[in-house]
Amino acid sequence: MLEKKFEKLYLQFRSNYYRRMVQVIGVREGSLSATEGYCVEIIYLMDNPTVSQFASFLNISLPNANYKINNLIEKGYVVKTTSDKDHRESHLQVTDKFLSYYGLNDEYNAQLMRDIRSNFAEAEVVQLEETIGKILELMETTKEE
Repeated sequence: MLEKKFEKLYLQFRSNYYRRMVQVIGVREGSLSATEGYCVEIIYLMDNPTVSQFASFLNISLPNANYKINNLIEKGYVVKTTSDKDHRESHLQVTDKFLSYYGLNDEYNAQLMRDIRSNFAEAEVVQLEETIGKILELMETTKEE
């Protein structure tokens, strides 16, 4: 039962995010495909990875990674910067264009938090916050490599 409810919660957050993203971005020139959306989100979540780190994370070849990255650069969602430490290495960074879309759930999440605070007892909110903290700690220690 826990597994199914947790998966449903996760999928609800994801589906809401992608529904909102499609509504805002739409299907037009320069918009993101689903795969591109995943790739730019991964770059954001990896916090300025190198091209090699991105390729390794997705378990794809460097040429394939570069192809995906170049499409994202062309559409204005990612920039590639040369590393200060090693000029042979490039880091990937998402642009403000992506960040403006990525924040789509901000209002939804804010409303959800208001609803939780108004529908749950204060002790339940505290317990929920502690539980989420513990879940996040577990997720950090059980990351898939």
